[in-house]
Parts: sequence; structure tokens; C-alpha cells
Amino acid sequence: MTNAQQIIAPVDCDAAPEESLSRIFEQIMGVYSVSDDEGPLSDAVERFLRSLGHMRVRRHGDTVIADDIAGRGQHVVLAGHLDTVPVAGNFPPRWLEPGDPLIRADMAAQHPGERVMWGRGATDMKASDAVLLYLAAALRDPKYDLTYIFYDHEEVSAEKNGLRRLLDAHRDWVDGDFAIIAEPTSCGIEGGCNGTIRFDVVAHGVAAHSARAWLGDNAIHKAAEILRRLQAYEPQDVPVDGLTYREGINATLISGGTGTNVIPDECRVHVNYRFAPDKTIAQAKALVMGEDCAAKLGNGDHEATGGMFAGFGIEMHDESPSARPGMESPLAQSLAALVKKRTGRDPQAKLGWTDVARFTQLGIPAVNLGAGSALLAHKRDEQVALGDLTLLAGILREWLTL
Repeated sequence: MTNAQQIIAPVDCDAAPEESLSRIFEQIMGVYSVSDDEGPLSDAVERFLRSLGHMRVRRHGDTVIADDIAGRGQHVVLAGHLDTVPVAGNFPPRWLEPGDPLIRADMAAQHPGERVMWGRGATDMKASDAVLLYLAAALRDPKYDLTYIFYDHEEVSAEKNGLRRLLDAHRDWVDGDFAIIAEPTSCGIEGGCNGTIRFDVVAHGVAAHSARAWLGDNAIHKAAEILRRLQAYEPQDVPVDGLTYREGINATLISGGTGTNVIPDECRVHVNYRFAPDKTIAQAKALVMGEDCAAKLGNGDHEATGGMFAGFGIEMHDESPSARPGMESPLAQSLAALVKKRTGRDPQAKLGWTDVARFTQLGIPAVNLGAGSALLAHKRDEQVALGDLTLLAGILREWLTL
């Protein structure tokens, strides 16, 4: 497929759900939608939703929002992002028939005899997007008022996130008593999410010619202490509202030096701290840089006054809040009971960051529930079995109508 004038075919409500889900999934998988290039897929989604005729459809940038509001009492939001990470030899996608050598051994064992979609975005998260589009077409008399949100730029920095930009510009467009973010969870509920902050820890020195190194102060050598402190950290398990979250802080990039014969006057270690939802962003930052460190997004390098990196410079690059599980909501509990009945799975903690945090900040309880395994997200052999889509669609259809 090309991205020109992509069309998502209408859903035949009399056909077997598997047929409609398979067709929608194949069509949206065939549209290239790496972050910054979501426009053609957003166009196709908008046209599809408008063609249904029973919802109000609006758009902000490349985020599409559709409401089915009829005063039914309670209001549920279902959201999924349209973008993917960059391709890695896995686009265009294709269906794999049983026995195909590209089907992972674990996938074949879990879904024997099933077709498998292989390609970029299969798991994260076009499988779930296909389910949401199918539900938008098939549910004509749901139990709750519904809002569907298909948004852009989830896979990149928070400042670009389409859901964030929608809420900043049109908070009145999004309301609800409960929200589901359809991130891949293998059709189990994952509550809340860890928060994340990213920042440079900066070692400062004095430049000099390497032939007269004693006249300088080597910043790269000083960075060894940054790495020592990171190496000494022991990952923490943190219980929050009945679920256990795993924290971690890691160096992910390092840079320094200006020439092979120059004593470097600066070395930067890029650090990512994933913190449990018992902490706010401010509390997380205090642990690594001190409560009164002046470092904020966009204001440059400031000395850490305390915490893990006391004495070094800190330059903030990104921050996103954590979200508590939200499982005390009656809607969450009823959904969890149905998921348990269908899959045997109890709710688990979401260890990565997701946009449930944005809904939590609005006072809307939210959980993660989607098709596909999060362990396959972003992999070269990203893939999902069709049975995961039918399972998710069956769970949500029953919960939203009965």
C-alpha cells in the first residue's frame, strides 16, 4: 500500500468479528505512520469514523476524537496512538500463516494454528487501534457514553504528544468517568504506570592540551564517579495500592571531549529514572538532584544540591508523571472481573510509562488494556496473533454492552 488517500473499508456488522478485525488491521498496518508521518493514517481514521454517521468527529492536528454521547449515565474513553517507532526492515507488514518460520516460537506455542501479523506497529499498537475502530463501527447501542481518541506522537518526547496537545488546547473535548489506554498488555489489565524523567548529569573540568594535562582537569575522568553511583544503585520494588512497581535508574548515553589531544572540560551522562507511582515528579527529582536544585526543562545546567548526583550539573530533558493504579473505580473493578473470567489474569502493574498518567491528572481513573505483548513492542520481529484482537474485542464489547 501507499500512503496516498488510504481508505479503511466499512465494517459489515453481519460478518464474523474476526473477518472485520482482520481487514481493518491489515489496512491500518499497511499505512506507514512513524512519528512525524502519522498524517495519512489520521486522515484514513477520520474518514472512517465520519462515514459511520452516528458520532461527532473532530480533529486537532493529527489527533482524531469521536464521541458517541447519548446521556447514558457514565462515560468511558478509549484511546490509542497511531504512530510507531522507526521501521527496522519490518515494513511493509504481512500476514504469516501457521508454520511460517517468521512466527516466533513463543507466539506459535501460545497461539497454535492462528494467523499472525508481522511488521512495525503490529503490537504497539495498531492491533488495539483496529479493535477500537471495529468497536466504533459495531457498537450502536453501548451501555455507556463513549469517546474514542486516536492520537499522534506518543513514541517521541512528551512535548509532541498528540493527547497532551489535545488536552492543552481542548480540555472540554475530553471528559469521562473511566479511561482505557489500549497499550499492549496481552489482553490483561495493567494498572497505573511508572513515571519517567530524563536528564544529563554533567561533570565539569578544565580544558588543556593533553601534552600538558596537569594544567587541565579531565571531565571524562570525573564522570567515573557518576557511573559508580549508578552502578551502586539497586533496583527497587515498590508496592502501590496492591500492585508492585519496579523502579530503575540507568545511564543511556554518554558524551564528552572535543579532540583527541584535548583534555575535556565537560562530560555528560544521560540518565533515565523510572519511578513508581508513590512519587510525584518533584519527589523523584529531589531524590536524584536535591529538593532545591534549580534544574527545569529548558533552563540549562544547574548544580545538584543533594540526592544521588549531588555536586554534579543537571540539565533536564523530559519528564512525565506516574499514575496510581486506579483500580478502586467500580468501572475498573467490573472490567477486571470480566478480564479475569476471560483470561484468568489478575491486574498487574504497568512498568513502562503510558498516557494513563494524563487521565489520572484529570481525575479520570484509567487502566492499560490492549492486544499483543508489550515484550514484543519495538522489536524487529514485532508480531501479534489475530486471536488477540478477537479476544480484546470480545472483552470490550461484552463490557460496554451488557
